[in-house]
Amino acid sequence: MSTDEPQQPAQEPTGADPGKGKAKKPGRPKRTGWRRLVPTWRMLLGGLIGFVLLCVGLFALGYFLVDIPPANSAATAQSNVYLYADGTQIARDGEVNRENVKLAQIPKAVQHAVLAAEDRDFYSESAVDPKAMLRAAWNTVTGKGKQSGSTITQQYVKNYYLGQEQTVSRKVKEFFISIKLDREESKDDILEGYLNTSYFGRNAYGIQAAAQAYYGTDVENLTTAQGAYLAALLNAPSAYDVIAHPENKGRAVARWNYVLDGMVKEKWLSAADRAAMTFPVPDEAKGQTGLSGQRGYIRDAVRDFIIDNKILDEDTLATGGYRITTTLQKKKQDAFVDAVDDRLMAQIDKDARKVDRNVRAGGAAIDPANGKVLAMYGGIDYTQQYVNNATRRDYQVGSTFKPFVFTSAVENGSTTQDGRVITPNTIYDGTDKRPVQGWDGGTYAPENEDGVSYGPITVRAATDKSVNSVYAQMAVDVGPGRVKATAIDLGLPESTPDLTASPSIALGPATASVLDMTEAYATLANHGKHGRYTLLESISKDGEDVELPEQDTRQSVGRESADTTTSVLQSVVEGGTGTAAQAAGRPAAGKTGTAEEDKAAWFAGYTPDLATVVAVMGQDPDTGAHTSLYGAAGLPRINGGGFPAQIWAQFTKKALAGTPANDFDLELEDGAEELPLPSTPAETDTSPSAPATSDEPAPPTSGPPATGGATTGDQDGGTDQGQTEGQTDGGTTDGGTNGETDGGQDTGGTTTDGGADGGGPLNGLMSPSGRRSPQEAAR
Repeated sequence: MSTDEPQQPAQEPTGADPGKGKAKKPGRPKRTGWRRLVPTWRMLLGGLIGFVLLCVGLFALGYFLVDIPPANSAATAQSNVYLYADGTQIARDGEVNRENVKLAQIPKAVQHAVLAAEDRDFYSESAVDPKAMLRAAWNTVTGKGKQSGSTITQQYVKNYYLGQEQTVSRKVKEFFISIKLDREESKDDILEGYLNTSYFGRNAYGIQAAAQAYYGTDVENLTTAQGAYLAALLNAPSAYDVIAHPENKGRAVARWNYVLDGMVKEKWLSAADRAAMTFPVPDEAKGQTGLSGQRGYIRDAVRDFIIDNKILDEDTLATGGYRITTTLQKKKQDAFVDAVDDRLMAQIDKDARKVDRNVRAGGAAIDPANGKVLAMYGGIDYTQQYVNNATRRDYQVGSTFKPFVFTSAVENGSTTQDGRVITPNTIYDGTDKRPVQGWDGGTYAPENEDGVSYGPITVRAATDKSVNSVYAQMAVDVGPGRVKATAIDLGLPESTPDLTASPSIALGPATASVLDMTEAYATLANHGKHGRYTLLESISKDGEDVELPEQDTRQSVGRESADTTTSVLQSVVEGGTGTAAQAAGRPAAGKTGTAEEDKAAWFAGYTPDLATVVAVMGQDPDTGAHTSLYGAAGLPRINGGGFPAQIWAQFTKKALAGTPANDFDLELEDGAEELPLPSTPAETDTSPSAPATSDEPAPPTSGPPATGGATTGDQDGGTDQGQTEGQTDGGTTDGGTNGETDGGQDTGGTTTDGGADGGGPLNGLMSPSGRRSPQEAAR
């Protein structure tokens, strides 16, 4: 059918090109601006696929290229050589102590303890744990501590096939070898290898050697509690040895509890059996024969220094082959041994007196100018007494802490309760059991030695006599927190046990080591400049030097603060409790101290060129318990002014022989100059031996005595009593008592060492009037 109307032409699509057939779809608009920087989903998908293919390729390449190597030299590790500063050999690590055992010989409970400590999913997991590795890497990067993130399989590969070096290549090899080993060996074989190659401390490689080293038994006889302790050691072998490092017992016990709790959680141990367990204290170690005398103590101290300062980790150092040159000087080391033998050990008779079995000694000497440890005395013999008495942190330092209180007073410009600046000439009330003022923590009234009341007394005289009532008050006047901060600035570790900010801090309940105290006194000798002590001159292996940390020396307290303290401590040597130190024949400053119940006696002192601390300690050789030294060497008491000061004097004289006897170059605070002796009329007495005048300067009479506060605090009692060698050693004494009150008051205890020349009931001390009694004068 047609129509007369004309047809309308079809409309062309917009954008169509005339004369070119079908029109194209409009194109995707181009991305502009910031949108160009955002990848498309196609790009993301392509990148992800490429990354996966790359990883698969690298994994396959690594798997086929990395073979399981033969056992490394760890099973026959090289020896480390320890040298004196002059290159003379001190010690060489002995042969590796290892005795391999079959897994069947190791009790299941011990196996489970190790798994609970190191890898609880060992039997169900793969050879590597990528999540743990990433978590450990993140924790290391973010400063939460180095962690290996390794499974037991990886640790075994590191121990047996590779080495301890912390390198990327070693970790890559460890990864692939672990995967291959897991496919080729059974889990039991890997666990057996791990238990036979792991290091447990005390030169014990493997669980059998560890069982003998710590408990003197074969592995099959270990109890569950003992096995848990050995498992805990794997985390930090040297640090968790509670015999070598009693100060770390809390951490070791916490790790032991973690292991046992893990066994309960994994149903390897019943809760009832767990609750019944007590910590199995290990035996005291027997040192290796090649480490007899001082050699073993030095080796252990240097090794701990290397590990603690993160110069090398323990596993790396244990591989051996290192040449370690120390700062110790052989002549000074020998002089220290001679001094202890001559002055102390020659008086010890273990057959005649049972208490003499308990006598131990420790000492250290540091060059104040550079912090180098020049000599160290650890004990009579490493093969007989394993614990290093120079580095242990479990004996109270007693009144050797008091100089830190005075240093803090000067450093902080402290004043007494009534507003007088504290100087050596400031008068305090030295009345016995006088409650301190200005402290709201409870009543604190420490007892002076033998209950002596001194009345008004200068700080200098109170230091000479180590008057507790004065120094407890001074700690409150300064502020216990400031006193603690000053002690840390001088060199005591912040982690020192019982270093608490209370008034009793002044009397020395803190249990710093001999080496710690030497570092602090070296800071005083160096006019307040502190540098961390060092035991190392160099370390090298295969001709390559290991980088050592730089010695960071800084002015930790002002020079006037340190020097004014030195001037006060000179008086202690010149006429106080430390007069035995005069035998060194040098200008000297020092302080005596005694721990609670006479369990330790100290002398800490220095010349301008050498700082040295000596301690005599009491410890039961069978139980390891601290014991008093009453009756040791045939003396009623051992105090800091006796054997420790005598040892100090002989050592210092020999160590500095041939060098000039330099005087102290001191810059004192205002008002610190020693006052001239007052002129007083002579007293008459019918006795021909009675003195005409006091032989000690009387305290100034101007100004009221300082008043002061009270405290809660740990008991830190102690005594420093007069000591004689034979009948007398020149008459210096330092005594004290353990002050304690009832009625719910926390006394904090006391450690004192008051005394002057003479002996007798008051040990030659001044009467409160400032004069000696006729009875004492007659002595």
